[in-house]
Amino acid sequence: MNPIDLSIFVLYIIGLLAFGLYFHRKNQGGDDYYVGGRKMNSLHIGLSVVATDVGGGFSIGLGGLGFVIGISGSWMLFTGLVGAWMAAVLLIPKVKSNPAFDKAYTFPEIFEHYYSARVALVAGIISAVGYAGFTSSQLLAGAKLADGTFANLDLNTALLIMGAVAVLYTVLGGLKAVIYTDTIQWSILMLGLIFVGIPVSYSAIGGMEAIRETVAPEMLTLTNITWQDAVFWGASIVPIWFVGMTLYQRIYASRDERTAKRAWFMAGLFEWPAMAFMGVLLGLFARVAADQGMFEYLGAVDIAETDPETGLPMLLRTVLPVGLMGVMMAAYFSAILSTADSCLVASSGNVVSDIIGYFREMNHESKSFLRYSQVVTLIIGTAALLLAWQMENVLELMLYSYAFMVSGLFVPVIGALYWKKSTPEGALVAMILGGGTTVTLQVAFETLPLGLDANVFGITASALSFIVVSYITAPKRRSANRQ
Repeated sequence: MNPIDLSIFVLYIIGLLAFGLYFHRKNQGGDDYYVGGRKMNSLHIGLSVVATDVGGGFSIGLGGLGFVIGISGSWMLFTGLVGAWMAAVLLIPKVKSNPAFDKAYTFPEIFEHYYSARVALVAGIISAVGYAGFTSSQLLAGAKLADGTFANLDLNTALLIMGAVAVLYTVLGGLKAVIYTDTIQWSILMLGLIFVGIPVSYSAIGGMEAIRETVAPEMLTLTNITWQDAVFWGASIVPIWFVGMTLYQRIYASRDERTAKRAWFMAGLFEWPAMAFMGVLLGLFARVAADQGMFEYLGAVDIAETDPETGLPMLLRTVLPVGLMGVMMAAYFSAILSTADSCLVASSGNVVSDIIGYFREMNHESKSFLRYSQVVTLIIGTAALLLAWQMENVLELMLYSYAFMVSGLFVPVIGALYWKKSTPEGALVAMILGGGTTVTLQVAFETLPLGLDANVFGITASALSFIVVSYITAPKRRSANRQ
């Protein structure tokens, strides 16, 4: 990498750390660290939501999909649009209009209100583990980007550098720093893609004529996916908008219901079509470049042996001129860090408020609570880094984490908000059986009936068990638990 590009990138990283340090000094307690002071506007919230949800994992993952199946990979983020708009209509009014959540910090507090503290504890454990996995996927995405971009930098070293920056910045700043920097980071990424990454790459590979001559015709259609892919993406991604701890933190951080709803509608449009098509197009361009032999100097001679998720970094490294390379790298690292920091804060919040808080009382507005939270964040970040060290595929790790959380938590939260006969016992069984089914099937079987993903069976098991157990235990349900 040219010294000019490297200087731009290093200055960007220093700026992020300085921003984290600034908010480290400004944060006063749990409200600042975990829910951003509860007075954020729709622009900051909306950009932070989409930056967190799409971020680096989906950015690199979308590039990988574009490399393999072409523009049909954009349908993956269509499920993000559907999920965001459904949550704006069905979830946000339920949360923001209920005074019981005016001081809430975490998603499992929904379960504590509607079910019991024990149910909230189990939900907190599931959410904490899931978001630790999310954090790992983002660190791995950053490492792959750095590995494919910087000469003489191996994946493990890149992972160590990315992990250190992401964890340190998050430990210092908390959610308020995360939301404000997400706005900047997402703007950098969008501008970088629109004005630098896409036009320069398109020109370098020879334009539309070269694309049509190089790739299979189906890669230029929107039908190059299987129905199993559509079901998998829908079952894994749409429900996350109802169980995502990072999203509840931003609902709590919004100043009112209208602000939160506007932010969610905005985020949906940024996901699809905006980011969806830009991500897969760059992946498609990378595939064309690989077929043209542009990556042979990097050792990527055989496309069949090339990791699709490294195609995009290699493309950017190959085609971008001095100066623009540093800007584009900063843009992609922005996306990665904007998700990694959010996921890390979410997991930390679950551990501190839902798990440790179950066993001991805490003053969320004290300085000691803030310091305690930072230590927990550091520990979780280190564990996430170690997990990323053992994984190879960004999108696989991220969607596994999605599936683990969705299959256990989606059905109980819908029941809490919309089904009066739901019970704590039904919620507990649904969480354990749903998540357990998904994990067991993922580990024990390579293929499942009809080629479906394990998450589909996990959600089904969760729903059936939730309904049956709730009906059986309904007479024991105390009406005082509901509003």
